[in-house]
Amino acid sequence: MVNFFIGVLGIAATIASFIIATKINRKKPSPLTLPVLLATFSIVVLLLIFNIPYETYMIGGEWIDKLLGPAVVALAYPLYTQREIIKQIAAPMIIGIFAGALVGITTGILFTKLIGFDDAIIYSLSPKSVTTPVAMDIASSIGGIPPLAVVFVMIAGIGGGVMSSFVFKWTKVNNYIGRGVGIGSASHAIGTAKAMENSRLEGSVATVAMVLSAIFVSILAPIITTIWI
Repeated sequence: MVNFFIGVLGIAATIASFIIATKINRKKPSPLTLPVLLATFSIVVLLLIFNIPYETYMIGGEWIDKLLGPAVVALAYPLYTQREIIKQIAAPMIIGIFAGALVGITTGILFTKLIGFDDAIIYSLSPKSVTTPVAMDIASSIGGIPPLAVVFVMIAGIGGGVMSSFVFKWTKVNNYIGRGVGIGSASHAIGTAKAMENSRLEGSVATVAMVLSAIFVSILAPIITTIWI
């Protein structure tokens, strides 16, 4: 019974934080007021202030985490509505997504090796650009630490959501294909949700990028880590 009330409180706090963050973002639209960023920050602050262990919060938080799968599946609807356009640009999309997956893995491994991190951290970092369940499976299969992989996935997702507008403006990437492929390949579901705010077409491209990137990374990560580490 105690766990039940703790779970309900965790879920309520998370939902309330996200609703408040969404209202702030609508009043002050900015990459820095991204709802998932503000909500995550507020939850972390609450846990620190009240000295609540992460495991206790996850009694309820895990139920929200389980909704990630259905949320990703729901992205199939805008993809379906834009299917004819997606078919026309399939070739450049697939090439771009493959390149994005390859660059995401290799740069992560390269930087961590240069800094001198342990192999377990490198293995955990390599699948950072794919959605959480896939990243955990990849990290586990190649010798990484699944919970640590989740942290890197969150950093990649929130970082992409916050930085994408600045990066696209700086690099002058205005085409919806480039923007969708870039953010979907680098920042999985969080980036895709950000792309969906820009347009359904860009969000649809990002959805394809997210799905195919997960497949490519699942194949490439074990091969590249075996060669480099």
